[in-house]
Amino acid sequence: MDEKHPILITCPKAIPPYLKQEILSLGFPVRSVTVSGVETEGTIEDTLRLNLFIRTGHRILFFIDEFKARSPEELYQSIHRIEWERYFDKDGYFSVTSSVDHPTITDSRFANLKCKDAIVDRFSRKYGQRPDSGPRREAVVVHLYWHGRRARVFLDTSGEPLSKRNYRKIPLGAPMQETLAAAAILATGWRGEANFINPMCGSGTLAIEAALIGLDRAPGLLRTNYGFMHLKEFNRTFWEKLRKEARNRTKKTVEGRIIATDVNPKAVEAARKNAMTAGVDQFIEFGVCDFSATPVPERGGVVVLNPPYGERMGEIREIEETYRSLGDFFKKKCQGYRGYIFTGNFSLAKKVGLRTKRRLPFYNGEIECRLLEYELYEGSRKSPEIHLPL
Repeated sequence: MDEKHPILITCPKAIPPYLKQEILSLGFPVRSVTVSGVETEGTIEDTLRLNLFIRTGHRILFFIDEFKARSPEELYQSIHRIEWERYFDKDGYFSVTSSVDHPTITDSRFANLKCKDAIVDRFSRKYGQRPDSGPRREAVVVHLYWHGRRARVFLDTSGEPLSKRNYRKIPLGAPMQETLAAAAILATGWRGEANFINPMCGSGTLAIEAALIGLDRAPGLLRTNYGFMHLKEFNRTFWEKLRKEARNRTKKTVEGRIIATDVNPKAVEAARKNAMTAGVDQFIEFGVCDFSATPVPERGGVVVLNPPYGERMGEIREIEETYRSLGDFFKKKCQGYRGYIFTGNFSLAKKVGLRTKRRLPFYNGEIECRLLEYELYEGSRKSPEIHLPL
């Protein structure tokens, strides 16, 4: 399967600009950009490289076929005609995912079932044997896009979403998704050459993703299972060669310091363990303290915080004081840095009391968020720097 096909890389809303730059930096063309994805092109083997190196995408979808389908029966017939035996074995396992918007379908699971039936019926009629199927994305994953009369069929070469890096064993509450954290860091322009300060680190996702970026370490190295591994022509030798290439290009150290703190000792312990799983704990200095006591070295860089948004009125009143204190922290301790606050509560953001230089849109799930940038000019420090035993 050396022929080039369209490859759609999906991502959360507002992330396509960062995903586009990643794709171009890997030497792939950009065919189109949508609200939640970027389309490039390449071979099945190209999807291995994309799965290994892409930081901000969720799924690498390899295009198989496109057709018009006015009804579930037309959908069945068209999917039945696809030569599925080219892609996986009759004794394999596959699952079906979908994005469906069609007047005849009220539940996308019905479309998934029609798609699954078409595939297994083809194998049954051709070989007298059918592959197993179910909801688990642990082997071959077929993705159906059916909007209006237009249907497109893909192989999801990622299987589980790429946001599942396999290092976050202790998530704590509602942590920022890995792909979102990577996009937010890329949006700051930080690449490891200066300090990265992350108060309120929670389970450590921002600090860990910063370490991976600073080291230029491929985010997919920890994953042991991808959808492409279960395709008929998976080239394991080529995959191991790619992994070796990724390990060889990884830097030995990060030029700047990465400092992550949290007032909750359990959060810091979880962050430390997650960093150990990711293999980057030696590049992150952890400490337990209030965000305002976080060490900020004289040499500049970026300070990135993801404070709570607050969902209930009582919570919001309590958090208002935290946002006011963030402004004081920036002014007193972070001169010469660029400050960033990632928040989904715009009214709370006003309590910071500093003028924003940029307001970059992001989405945390369905919550519309902003990465707010503050340029913190050099000046005399109003309080001495506090050093923690890190």
